[in-house]
Amino acid sequence: MKNSRRAFVKSIGAAGLLGFAPQAAHAIEPIPRRGAHMKLSLAAYSFRQYLAGKTKSMTLDDFVDLCAEYELDAVEPTSYYFPEPVTPEYCHQLRRRAFMLGLGISGTAVGNTFTHPPGPQLDKEIAHVKKWVDHAVEMSAPVIRIFAGTLQKDTTEAQAQKWCIEAIDQCCKYAGQRGIILALENHGGIVSTVDQLLAIVREIKSDWFGVNLDTGNFRGPDPYADIAKAAPYAVTVQVKSEISAGGARGEADFGRIVEVLKKANYRGFVALEYEAKEDPKTAVPRHLKTLRKLIS
Repeated sequence: MKNSRRAFVKSIGAAGLLGFAPQAAHAIEPIPRRGAHMKLSLAAYSFRQYLAGKTKSMTLDDFVDLCAEYELDAVEPTSYYFPEPVTPEYCHQLRRRAFMLGLGISGTAVGNTFTHPPGPQLDKEIAHVKKWVDHAVEMSAPVIRIFAGTLQKDTTEAQAQKWCIEAIDQCCKYAGQRGIILALENHGGIVSTVDQLLAIVREIKSDWFGVNLDTGNFRGPDPYADIAKAAPYAVTVQVKSEISAGGARGEADFGRIVEVLKKANYRGFVALEYEAKEDPKTAVPRHLKTLRKLIS
């Protein structure tokens, strides 16, 4: 369609902040927003060694309580740590617990691979994402971060990209009907680089779609430039405490990352996803303190 998001925002004037046109069927463009505004969240994955495995000593309820102690705006209860089977009742009680502690739910995440050829396996992956759309509705999570995947045996990147786009389109149609936004994360495989990511993102014809910008997952010579290129499409952001530049991994410059987000007029949640070696119980509060000062 000729009507772009940019044109839509111009039509509603300076009062428009997001400019989503529900009837639009065009490919995604940079999201038009006026002025940056960020809120702080924490991904449950940050405490993965306490939420799963042999060292498990926390539940998602405990994680929500911890986020309240950290005085966050919201939590991201990552899907990997939900008790099976996931029920509406469990989602409701988790939502209530967060609400009673003054916390929102910034989103959730689902593990999926959309690079399979059309057939039973890809259908299974699509069904899994749709199931988590339903769970997101039950817990009032506005967005789900999804993945693309790596190349499957005897397939090409062009094929994988096509299948991924078609799968995301299907899921977005369902998610839009349920009022949930899907956010594709830059997470290796066929979205390892910012150009690979945007090649897919720009083909998705849905206003219920955007990017989950993970600041630690670009591995090129200038990851900050890659972050800046992807930021205009971000509907949610995950900040890592480390960053890789040309193969060298080091401490991330939070100030530089936040400045990139401000220049892109990013409005939304910034969720810390801690993956470094230090115990999260000591590292996470320190990193949250730094981020809180920068985004305020």
